[in-house]
Amino acid sequence: MSYRIKEIPEAERPREKLKRIGIMNLSDQELLSIILKTGTREKNVNELSLELLQKYEIEKFKDLRREDITTIKGIGEVKAMELQAAIELGKRIFLRDQKKLKKLDNAQAIWEDAKYLFSGLKQEYFYAYYFNNKQELIQKKLMFIGTINSATTHTREIFKEAYIVSASSIVCLHNHPANDPKPSKADILFTERLMRTGEIQGIPVIDHIIVCENTYYSFYENHNKMNL
Repeated sequence: MSYRIKEIPEAERPREKLKRIGIMNLSDQELLSIILKTGTREKNVNELSLELLQKYEIEKFKDLRREDITTIKGIGEVKAMELQAAIELGKRIFLRDQKKLKKLDNAQAIWEDAKYLFSGLKQEYFYAYYFNNKQELIQKKLMFIGTINSATTHTREIFKEAYIVSASSIVCLHNHPANDPKPSKADILFTERLMRTGEIQGIPVIDHIIVCENTYYSFYENHNKMNL
């Protein structure tokens, strides 16, 4: 006879064990039960987890497809996608920890790293590069597409991402499709806003680079001219 999770002694339920003895001391089955959350009328979540582990070795989980996971009766598409998401997140954390971070400590190096992102584009794309305190690139992210015309909203999103990745500094980049690197008045005003916000937030925006096919404009390199 199958037991519902509520019929399992409270101290032995996966979430309660996690609170009591810590996540490092849970079995693979218990960790999987926490991710799957619930079972079915026929099988509780512990039994579902055990069945999945009996069918696929834990080392094979990183390659599981949604179709593989849903072969277990009681695991539908939603549970399968949640499990895939947890596995993918773990892979990304592992890969980020393992890979050597790239140090980009001047405008030209950043431009050379970034210019492929803008190749052939017919409108403006705006990226943020997030750095740790060694000026190593943690993450690059496309923030918005189109001309700079909603500075308050865009600024908020740029710094929101900085907090998520624990960045120490930011470099912003956008392209001029016409290949003229000269900053517009909107570029200058937006850069001023970014740098003021960075000072307030404690995450400095150390440069804003306008990317063209064969050249670039760095606000940092030209700060004396721009009075930034």
